[in-house]
Amino acid sequence: MIELSVETRHTSEMVDITEKVREAAIKKGIKSGLVAVFTPHTTASIVLFENVDPKLRRDFLESLGRIAPASHNYHHQGENAAAHIKSALCGARVVVPMENAKLMLGEWQGIFLCEFDGPRERKVIVQVIG
Repeated sequence: MIELSVETRHTSEMVDITEKVREAAIKKGIKSGLVAVFTPHTTASIVLFENVDPKLRRDFLESLGRIAPASHNYHHQGENAAAHIKSALCGARVVVPMENAKLMLGEWQGIFLCEFDGPRERKVIVQVIG
């Protein structure tokens, strides 16, 4: 298991961690298997997403903002109920096959940490199963 640290800079953002995950998987010395990527936070997520057009990331975050707006009057006593809801909708992990030390992602796919309550330092756990 490898623990990565990801710094976020905004309240809501998507950080492409594909290369960090690939490097972590290679360090384990397993060339083929499954790479599980997980974040142990309730206001952040790990998702597979399109990695070419950054405007699509903005569209995604804005769409989640319409589903769980920060301005809504939630019952949660903290100020980050919307962040918890967005995280639950997106999920905390993805699993990607790896073959010959290459993540088997689609041509336009990347692995992203989604921040919903930043800026913060987030943990990402990478586990390679060979």
